[in-house]
Amino acid sequence: MAKATYEVNRNIFQAKALEWAQQFEQVCFLQSNDYKDEYASIDALLALDASEIFESDGHATFEKLKLFKAKHPNNWMFGFFGYDLKNEIEPLISSFPNPVGFADAYFFIPKILIKFIGTSIEIESENPFQIYDLINQYSFKEISIDLKKKVKKRFSKEAYFDAFHKMMDHIKRGDIYEVNLCQEFYIENIDLNPLAVYIRLNSISPTPFSTFFKSNNKYILSASPERFLAKRGDILISQPIKGTARRGNTPQEDQEIIHTLKNNPKEIAENVMIVDLVRNDLTRSALPGTVAAEKRPQVHTFKQVHQLISTITCKIDHSKSDIDVIKDTFPAGSMTGAPKISAMRLCEQYEISRRGVYAGTVGYFSSDGDFDFNVVIRTILYNKSSKYLSFHTGGALTIEADPENEYNECELKASAILKTLNTELE
Repeated sequence: MAKATYEVNRNIFQAKALEWAQQFEQVCFLQSNDYKDEYASIDALLALDASEIFESDGHATFEKLKLFKAKHPNNWMFGFFGYDLKNEIEPLISSFPNPVGFADAYFFIPKILIKFIGTSIEIESENPFQIYDLINQYSFKEISIDLKKKVKKRFSKEAYFDAFHKMMDHIKRGDIYEVNLCQEFYIENIDLNPLAVYIRLNSISPTPFSTFFKSNNKYILSASPERFLAKRGDILISQPIKGTARRGNTPQEDQEIIHTLKNNPKEIAENVMIVDLVRNDLTRSALPGTVAAEKRPQVHTFKQVHQLISTITCKIDHSKSDIDVIKDTFPAGSMTGAPKISAMRLCEQYEISRRGVYAGTVGYFSSDGDFDFNVVIRTILYNKSSKYLSFHTGGALTIEADPENEYNECELKASAILKTLNTELE
C-alpha cells in the first residue's frame, strides 16, 4: 500500500472522515481522547473496508484465527473477541439468546488505514491522495438524538437483589471470593444513527479506549476506560480497573471522594484480588520471574467517575503467539471475578442475559507486531437490522458488598449512556 502524510485540523478532518467512512461495511475507529500513558503510541486509528475477513463459526476460534493471522503477516488487523469465547477456553456454556447477533469473534484486514498523530494524518491505501481529497471535500452535520423510548432493565431491582444474595452465599461458602455481577439494559424496535450516538457518547464520556466499530449492520459504540492487554515490543501490559466512585460537584468534593476511594478497604481489596488474578493469567505467557505489578491502584479521573487502575507487566515468552497470549488471559479478570472459572460459571447461573461482545475486547494487531485491546464496558451494542439496542453494566461483589450500593453503582455506570441516548430508565 502507498502512504501519504498531511497536516490537518484534527477535529474537522476526523469528523469528515468518520462520516465518509459510513459507506463501508467494515469500520473500526479507535481513539485515546488525548489521554496519555507510557504505552500509548497513536492518538487515533481509522480502519476501513476489508480485504479479508475472519468470523468465528463457534468452533476452534483461536486456532482458526491464528491461521488467518499467519496468512497475513505484517498486516494491520482490527476486530473483537466476544466474552462467550470463554466457552471454548473452559468447560462452560451460554444458554441465553443472542439478540444483538454478533459472532464470538470478528477481524478484518483493512484496505484503508488512517493514523492520527497530533496534527498530522497518515493515509495508507492504494490511492491515499484520492482518499484525502474525497474526505476533505466531504461535509458533515450534527444529528440530534431523541429516541422517545425509555430503556428497559432485564433485571428488576428485586431480581438483582436476589441474584446478589445468592452470589453472597457462594462467597460465604468459599466457592468464590469475588464476582462481577452484570445486568442488561435494552431497547427494542429502535431506529437511530449509530455514528451520531457514538459522537455524542464520546463527547459526554471521552475515554482512552473509545471505539466505533461497524460490521455490516452491527455496531459497537464504546466509551471504555480500560485496557485489557497490550504488547509493546517484548512487554505485555494489562491495566485492570476495580474500584469506582462518582465525580464530585466541586473540585474540593472531588478531592474528598478521591481520598475516600484511595483508602476504601473494599475497593482496594477488589483491586488487589483482580491484580493477583491477572498476574496468574500472565504467567502462562511470560518468561519466568518477569511478571510484576508495576503500579498498584492509582486513581484515574474520567468525566463521570473516578476509578482505581493497576498496571501489571511481563516479558513475553516468544514461544507464544499473539493469539495464544490473548487466549491465556481471556476474558479480562476484572469482568469475571476469582477464582475465574467458578466466577464465570456462577455469572451464567445468576445473570439472565448473554453478555456477547460486552466484557469481551476490541482492538488491533499492528503491522510491527504490537497489539492493543480494551475491555468492552460502557458500551452500546446495536443491530440496525433487528433494531435492537443493548448495554450492560456491572460491579464486583466481595464479602463486604452492600446490595443497594452495588445496584446504584450499576446505574451510575449507565448514566453516560442514558444521557447520550437522551432518555431514562423505564
